[in-house]
Amino acid sequence: MAPTGVVRTAGSRRIADSRRAAGSRRAAGASAVVLTVTLAVLAGCGSGASDGAGGSGDRGAPSQRAVVRLPPRGAEFDYQIGGAYPPPKGVRIVSRDRSDSPAPGLYNICYVNAFQAQPDERSSWPADLLLRDRHGRAVIDEDWNEVLLDLRTAAKRERVARRVDRWIDGCAKKGYDAVEPDNYDSYTRSRHLLTAADATAFMTLLSRHAHSRRLAVAQKNTAELAGVRGRAGLDFAVAEECGQYDECGVYAKAFDDRVVDVEYTDSGLRAALARWGGRLSIVRRDRDVSTPGSKGYVRRSAGGGVRRP
Repeated sequence: MAPTGVVRTAGSRRIADSRRAAGSRRAAGASAVVLTVTLAVLAGCGSGASDGAGGSGDRGAPSQRAVVRLPPRGAEFDYQIGGAYPPPKGVRIVSRDRSDSPAPGLYNICYVNAFQAQPDERSSWPADLLLRDRHGRAVIDEDWNEVLLDLRTAAKRERVARRVDRWIDGCAKKGYDAVEPDNYDSYTRSRHLLTAADATAFMTLLSRHAHSRRLAVAQKNTAELAGVRGRAGLDFAVAEECGQYDECGVYAKAFDDRVVDVEYTDSGLRAALARWGGRLSIVRRDRDVSTPGSKGYVRRSAGGGVRRP
């Protein structure tokens, strides 16, 4: 995802300048957990291109191990994918767009739009990697005017992954601790052209590469696939509005409470804190994920926060 200048608002993810508004360093915080990830398990369990963990044609690397840092459970969190700014006092985890630098001394998550092409990037993608219906028309996520990427075959997944892998490399080079590949759920907007198996197979490729760069990998939303997180190589969750929609328990169970949750309403924040406060990392942001001083900037958490009209 390169800088776009396209403003996004909303109940699921993203913003401008390659940034997305919502509804996604080795020097992590001292309590960040070190996890040894066995990449061999990502080879998958089924066979054929339709298998959810990478069919026979998907990239298969030799067994290797990588050490990644996981975010501390229940730590104060800030979601800054709409623009970086000094984290509020007490924040230990921050998520920023890949075009920004990580925050010194914190656990940093690098946001990448991995499954869809943003409007100003569409022309830079090979035409055959943009998902098209049987009439040759591009399949578009109407909320964000983004074309879905074509992940239907192992060969195409490999080609898309090579490009996204370069972005992941950039996150690692800047010193991020983890990567947040957004739009894992794009198959649900694909007019039945993509499947959950396609999405999982592609995520497996990204996870392998991220782990080889010593980056942890977040599952962004997509609660229905939390049960296959191990097969996809996912280490923790970045959820949007799991309090509002009563999904936090799904992520908490799958990821052993290693969940960061972004709520976009006061009611969602109350619901999340009532059941999961102290266990999960929960923050309330405005839907534009704007920066302090911007009209509409909102940030609240269990530890207090700022709200501006």
